[in-house]
Amino acid sequence: MVSWILILVGGLNLGLIGLSGLLGTGDWNVIGMLGSQIESLVYVLVGASAVYEIVSHKKNCKQCGSGGM
Repeated sequence: MVSWILILVGGLNLGLIGLSGLLGTGDWNVIGMLGSQIESLVYVLVGASAVYEIVSHKKNCKQCGSGGM
């Protein structure tokens, strides 16, 4: 559950960064507002969460585990 939440936070942050770039309204990097050390830690945790979800997806996914799509 924690990894899923971290992936959502990372995805939403990347969406805001992309949207602010398209609109030309500055930098909407919410995680970047935390400070460089905490920002780096959050990015590492989001990346580790993504790897964990990729590795454990098949056994946790009801559709993938049953062979259905």
